[in-house]
Amino acid sequence: MSIATRELRASFAFVERNFNLTKRYWGWEVAWLVYSLAAALAVAYIGVAQNDPVLLQTLIIGAIFWNFLSIVFGFIGETVTWERWEGTLEYTFMAPVRRYTQLIGSTFFAVAYAVIQMVVILIVMLFFFDVEFTGGNFVTAGVFLALGSISFVGVGMMAAILPLLYVERGDQMVFVIQSIILLFSGVYYAPETLPDWMQVVGLFSPGTYVLEGIRGGLIDGLPVTALLNDVWPLVVMGAILIPLGVYVFGIAERYAKRTGKLKRVG
Repeated sequence: MSIATRELRASFAFVERNFNLTKRYWGWEVAWLVYSLAAALAVAYIGVAQNDPVLLQTLIIGAIFWNFLSIVFGFIGETVTWERWEGTLEYTFMAPVRRYTQLIGSTFFAVAYAVIQMVVILIVMLFFFDVEFTGGNFVTAGVFLALGSISFVGVGMMAAILPLLYVERGDQMVFVIQSIILLFSGVYYAPETLPDWMQVVGLFSPGTYVLEGIRGGLIDGLPVTALLNDVWPLVVMGAILIPLGVYVFGIAERYAKRTGKLKRVG
């Protein structure tokens, strides 16, 4: 068996493990799905109240696709947290498995789970609201969703370091990062709405380019070639953040092993 085949099978094992954990805590999964649906509907009704079809489209896109990106980020960022909850952190990190193998498996599961929840929310939103994207370019939306997933995976890998190094406060730090990305990325409004200094910070958020690209595709029907100014930052971020995330996570893991942080569970 080649090394690549062995590592791929190991990655699938983490996908299967995460799937089993999701089944075990299915009640929480249902609760979070209901919360996500309620939040998306509440935001979308702002567009209905303003009687503005374009605003309604903007809010629906923001709600649906931000939920997708936040799930991808959250699952990767909580990789260490899940291990602590299950009491398997020390065993997993001492096993003869390359760390990128675990992260890849977690990434596959996170993206698949996020796609399923995105489809559910989209169907419900279309049932509640008379909105159409008949002139939209779905290829453009798919391209930006894929590029955004790659970038958010890299950010999530680096965020996953925090629960590893800061046992009591790491999860809170991950949540704060996610909240900051939400604020600066223009999820429910155009980035130009923000103050100048916040717009500058937003340039470093992959969410800014993902949502601008998806809106350009679904609302304006623009092809990918017309949105290259949003494409190349995502390509650069993805190419840098994922290798950087794996590298930095490795450094944090070695430090955690030396200092005994893997043993701590509370």
